[in-house]
Amino acid sequence: MSLSINLEVKQRVLLVRLSGELDHHTADELRTKITDILENGRINHIVLNLQDLSFMDSSGLGVILGRYKQIKNSGGEMVVCSISPSVQRLFEMSGLFKIIRLEQTEQNALETLGVA
Repeated sequence: MSLSINLEVKQRVLLVRLSGELDHHTADELRTKITDILENGRINHIVLNLQDLSFMDSSGLGVILGRYKQIKNSGGEMVVCSISPSVQRLFEMSGLFKIIRLEQTEQNALETLGVA
C-alpha cells in the first residue's frame, strides 16, 4: 500500500492528513512536501491527522520529528489528532507524546491553535 498525502492550509496552520503507510518508501515524499510549504509559506503550526494511517516505521517517526523541530524553531507547535491505536503505540514507545500534543479530533486540534 502507498501513502496518500493531503495538505491544506487553514490560516497559519498546515493540516496534514495521511492515509496508508508511512515508511522508508514514502517518507522522503512527505518530508519534501511539508518542507516546501514551511519554507514558502507563513505557517505557524502543523496538525497531523493520522486517522487513516495504517502503518508507520522509524522512517516515518524521523520525518515527523524533523518537521516538529522545523516548526518548533520558528516558534510554532505540532499537534497530532485522530490517531489509530497501532500508530499511537509507536508514538508512546518513541516518546514523541512528550513533545507533541495529542488531540482527539481534527476540530479540537484546530481550536486549540486558534483556528475554528
